[in-house]
Amino acid sequence: MAKATITAPTDAPETVAETAFRAGHVFDELGMAHDPNNLYLQTIDAVLSAAEILEVPHHLQIILAQPKNEIMVHFPVRMNDGSYTLCKGYRVQHNNALGPYKGGIRYHPDVTLDDVKALAALMTMKCSLVRVPFGGGKGGVKIDPRVLAGDELMRVTRRFVAAIAAHIGPDHDIPAPDVGTNAQVMAWFADTYQNIAGIKDRHDSVRVVTGKPIEMGGSVGREKATGQGLVDVVAEILPAEGLPLEGLRFSTLGYGNVGSWAARLMCERGAKLVATMDHTGAIFNDKGMDAELLAEHCVETGGVAGFGSTAAGHTKTGAHTQAGAEAISEEEFYKTKVDLFIPAALEQMIDQERAGWIDCKYYAEGANAPTTPTGERVLIKNGVEILPAILCNAGGVTVSYLEWVQNKQNVSWDIERVDSTLNKHMVLAARRTQLAKHRYEVDMRTAAYIASLDQISKVYAMRGIFP
Repeated sequence: MAKATITAPTDAPETVAETAFRAGHVFDELGMAHDPNNLYLQTIDAVLSAAEILEVPHHLQIILAQPKNEIMVHFPVRMNDGSYTLCKGYRVQHNNALGPYKGGIRYHPDVTLDDVKALAALMTMKCSLVRVPFGGGKGGVKIDPRVLAGDELMRVTRRFVAAIAAHIGPDHDIPAPDVGTNAQVMAWFADTYQNIAGIKDRHDSVRVVTGKPIEMGGSVGREKATGQGLVDVVAEILPAEGLPLEGLRFSTLGYGNVGSWAARLMCERGAKLVATMDHTGAIFNDKGMDAELLAEHCVETGGVAGFGSTAAGHTKTGAHTQAGAEAISEEEFYKTKVDLFIPAALEQMIDQERAGWIDCKYYAEGANAPTTPTGERVLIKNGVEILPAILCNAGGVTVSYLEWVQNKQNVSWDIERVDSTLNKHMVLAARRTQLAKHRYEVDMRTAAYIASLDQISKVYAMRGIFP
């Protein structure tokens, strides 16, 4: 069967009418393009459409349509062979009305300014929805971390920190891990910033990033936080709709940090992981796979491919799961019938064609902006309930906030306190979204934006516009 790989396709427009931006008047006023394939414009169009429903003042729509700051840097990095590579990095600060800018740093060869802008805007909405006192930011470096040696990756990180150090800070802009980065990268990041900050602020400057190793002030529960938050949302919404997690069949697109933790935690609640796909291939087991063993397999081999060769019968999670699986094609993966589909890889993965293949009742976005506008229309037309990324993906920034608070107070919380606090934020955010959905008779994504914008609008109404 054909080998499945994760790629981010360009979603071809259907018709001019279907791809026309609903917020076109704001785009025209600001001189913004009308490119239906631009992720940033797609994101802002959806946000401003919700703003129109909520009757957000026009001046606030203009403010939210563009980031406050867009920082681009170029810096040389010495490779192990003695050569130098010139790296391009970004840090976008979208809005800080609710608090310091907050958002991850990603290392990926396809990082672009507009994509980082879109993710920063989504962070603004996400923080507002879960009611943590942060604004939205995002950053990235245009590199492929998988081809770099460990010390090369360290030098990239340290040079990037040096390049943007004047624009970040523990009470101004607080990065975190994202695609292609992890706790180790955050350790290098914090150490570099601490040395740049100087002796006076050395101890407190550890708060400049979250997602750090526990030994350096990181929080327990941060690694699983995004997957945990998604499961908290699913556990709040699906049983109330008559779909209990016990026996629920689900699949994940992507089996990295978010996908694997979501799968493991779902399986702990009695659900069955029947299919998954990443850049190495797609696998299937109708009786369910052992999510914990699959995560270990991915650490050892770099992906899900070949999991079928694992010794069957040895299980760690779920009495009815099996260790092995069979390889399937990309199309077969998408067409696997499940109750819940979790896209947990890159942006814009689910285009019109792939959305037409998906056979599920609920669709919980573990990744940021995984669905194109045309793909979303197909899912909605097919009766799929979409649980949006700014809700399902918000567990990471919530526990990042808890880590930042612990650092600020110089304390450490146990896992029970972290998990219970995260659950409270996620459940209340889910309820705000459902309330907006019923009140305004809109889809879940628009409802989530409305619930976010309601908070931002209230803050702007009290603060006013300086001067």
